Formats: sequence, structure tokens, C-alpha cells
Amino acid sequence: MPKLLRARAAEDATEDRELRKLAASRHAPGDWIQRARMIVRSWEGLRTTAIAAEVGCHPQTVRERIARFNAEGLNGLGDRAGAGRKPRLTEAERSRLIALVAEPAPGRLVRQADGALAAADETQAAHWTLDALAAAAQARGIRVARSQVRRILRAERVRWRQPRAWATSTDPEFAPKGRRSSRSTRRRRRTRRSSVSTSSGP
Repeated sequence: MPKLLRARAAEDATEDRELRKLAASRHAPGDWIQRARMIVRSWEGLRTTAIAAEVGCHPQTVRERIARFNAEGLNGLGDRAGAGRKPRLTEAERSRLIALVAEPAPGRLVRQADGALAAADETQAAHWTLDALAAAAQARGIRVARSQVRRILRAERVRWRQPRAWATSTDPEFAPKGRRSSRSTRRRRRTRRSSVSTSSGP
């Protein structure tokens, strides 16, 4: 008879608290929530087949996740890096990425101590775009793709676009909404009606 596989006990109160919080989360990645629930339900005494039926996966998947948790702890809930797989960001990296939006873009003019306006890098974008944010994050050691930047900022409801005149926009995602009305349009002159009757009199 195969040995019954169960998740090991939490190493400390912090690991226990973080894993239970993740299992009950509504905003964390869905795969992490599901895997955390596997561990918590195993702590509560459920067998792998019952856990698999509850979370909607194969029992072998539950066994593999429990085995990885037993060996690696919370890190075992994530996916191993593979060919073509984008690395998952840590919470600290996500926070640093979000904080970038509050900083001036590298090409934005900023008033210096002597009163002059200058940009950190005049060859870069004056306003944040997804490409500029991804490049700035990568320069800080955060391995993130443009699509990940967009997904993270949208999930956190962080606005990175800044409204500006359509004629000077350099953002490839920006598109003018309609044509601007011209003040030079001439008003049509109204023809004054003659008061003289054109009908023939007797």
C-alpha cells in the first residue's frame, strides 16, 4: 500500500500565516491560490484524491505540489523556470515596478537646483510608456516583459499614461480622438430678406 502523502507542518508562524492568507486571497495569481489551498487542505487532513476533486485537478498534480512544498516551502508553489517561460516577479519587484510610475520619465524635463530645465536622458521618452517602463525596470535588475508590465499595472489600477496635446504625442499607443475644430471656419452670411413685395399689385 503506497505511503500516505501529506504536507509537512509549517516551519514557523510566518510561513503558516502567509500560506493561509494566500489560500484565501482573491487577488493573487490563480495557480498560486490553488496550490496554497492544496497544502492547507492537506493540513486539515484531506487525502490527495479529495483535494484534487475539490480544486479541480488530477490527484498526481496534488501529490507533486505537496512534494515540492515539503522540499522547498512557499517557493515550491511557483513554477520552475523553463524555456520560454517568463520569470514570476517577487512582491518586492512588483512594488519597485509600480513605484517607477511615480518617478519622472528619463526624458522628462525636470527643473534643476539652478532653475534650468534638464532631462536625465534626452534620448529617452519624456512620458512613461509600457516600453519605457519595461526598459527602466530591466535597468534596475527586474526581469519583466512589456506584457507583464501592462498586466501588473492594470491589476493594481495604476495609470501610467499622461494626457498631453495630440500633436506632440510620441506614444505609439496614443491616438487622437477625432478632429479638432477650427476657429478659422467662416460663418455663413445670412441673406437679408427684402421688405419690398415682389407680388404684382392691381
